[in-house]
Amino acid sequence: MSDRQTTPPAVVGGSSYRYVVLATLILVYTLNFLDRQILGILAKPIKEEFGLTDGQFGAMSGVAFALLYTTLAIPIAWLADRFSRVWIMTAALTLWSAFTALCGFTGGFWQLFLARMGVGIGEAGGVAPAYSMISDYFPKQQRARALAAYAFGIPLGMASGTLVGGLLAVHYGWRTAFVVVGALGVLLAPVFRLIVRDPPRGGADAPAGVPFTPPKAAPLGQVVRVLAAKPSFWLLSFGAASSSVCGYGVALWLPSFFMRSLGLTLGQTAWYYSGISFFGGLLGIWLGGAIADRLGARSKAGYPLTPAVAFLISVPCFLLAMNSGVLVGGMGGGAALALAFFIFLIPTGLNLAWLGPITAAVQHLGPAPMRTTASALFLLINNLLGIAVGTYYFGLISDLLKPAFGHESLRWAIYTGMGFYLLAALLFFLASRRLDRDWVE
Repeated sequence: MSDRQTTPPAVVGGSSYRYVVLATLILVYTLNFLDRQILGILAKPIKEEFGLTDGQFGAMSGVAFALLYTTLAIPIAWLADRFSRVWIMTAALTLWSAFTALCGFTGGFWQLFLARMGVGIGEAGGVAPAYSMISDYFPKQQRARALAAYAFGIPLGMASGTLVGGLLAVHYGWRTAFVVVGALGVLLAPVFRLIVRDPPRGGADAPAGVPFTPPKAAPLGQVVRVLAAKPSFWLLSFGAASSSVCGYGVALWLPSFFMRSLGLTLGQTAWYYSGISFFGGLLGIWLGGAIADRLGARSKAGYPLTPAVAFLISVPCFLLAMNSGVLVGGMGGGAALALAFFIFLIPTGLNLAWLGPITAAVQHLGPAPMRTTASALFLLINNLLGIAVGTYYFGLISDLLKPAFGHESLRWAIYTGMGFYLLAALLFFLASRRLDRDWVE
C-alpha cells in the first residue's frame, strides 16, 4: 500500500491518464453528493411518515451526518498521507453507499439518524484524499481548474440526487430511492480501485525528467502548527464555512420552498431544481476556477477575491429569484416560475464559484506531504459549521417563524441566511490581503 515511486505522475500511464483519473474522481464525488443531498428532495414524504418538524429534519440531515464526517476526516487524512489514497477512497465509497442503502430500511427518526451518521463515517474518507491526488496529478498553474472540475461532482450530484431521488419517490416511494442510489456506489467501488493509481506526493511540482522521491509525510502536530500560524488558513476556512452554512442549508431546503411557496409537486420540483443545480452549478464552478487561475498567475489575491465578488453579486440575485412573481405582475404562475428558473441559475453558479479557487489555495498553505491533512483540517471547519449548522439553522428558524408567517416561514428563514454569504465575502477579502505571504510554492 506504499506510494513510494521515483517517476513524476505525468508519465504514469501517459499524460492523458490524469484526465481519466479526474473523470473517475468526479464520478465518485457525484455519488458523494448524491447520497449526501438526496434528503432534500425526500424531505416531504419522510417528514410526513415520521411526523418530523423542520428543526428535527434539519438536525437529522446535518448534525447526524457532520458529527463523524468532520471528526473522522482528520485521522483518515493522516492515514492517506502515509498509505494508499486509492484504497482509502475505495473503502469509503463502499461504506457510505452501503449506509445510504440502509436508510431505505429504517423505521423511525433515530434509526434514520444513525444511518445518516454511517453515511458521514464513509464520506469522511472521500474528499481530502481526492484533493491531494488531484494536486499531485496536475501542475500548479492548472490546479484551480482541475479542482474546479472535480467540484463538478457537487452540481452533478445535487441534480441527479434531486431528479432520480424525486422521480423514484413519486413512483416507488422514498425508501426505494435510498436503496437504488446506495447500490450504485457499492457497484462502482471495485471499478474505481481498478482504474485509479496513486501518484507520488509532490510529483507534479518536481522538474520534468529529474529522479524524484516522494517526501516523508509530516506529523499531524507539525501540520497543525504550520497552518495555525497562517492567518490566511483561518480566513479561508471560516470564509468557506460561512458560505457553506447558507450553501448546504439552501440546497437542502430549496425543494421544500418550491413545493410550499411556489406550489410545485414533488415530481415537478425534481425536474425544476435538478435543472437549476446542473446548469447553474457547472457554469459557476468552472468560471470560478478558470478566472482564479488567470488572476492567480498575477497575484495570489485573485484566488479568494474571485469568490468574494461572486458572493456580493449572488445575494441580490437570489432575493430576486425568490420573488419573481412580483417582477412579472399579472403574467401568471408559469411566467413567474420560468423567470425564477433563469434568475436562480445566477446565484447557484456564483455561490459555488469558491470551490476551485479556495481549495487550490489551501493546497499551497503547506508543502506536498501536508496536503491531505491540511485539506482535512480545512474541511473540518468548513463542514462542521456548514453542514451541521446550515441544515439545522434554516429548519429551526422556519419553526420559530411559523407562528408569524405560516407556510411562508421557510421563505423568511432563507432570507436571514443570506447574511452568511456577505460574511464569507468579507473573510475572503481579508484573506486576499495575506495569502501571498502564506503561500508555499
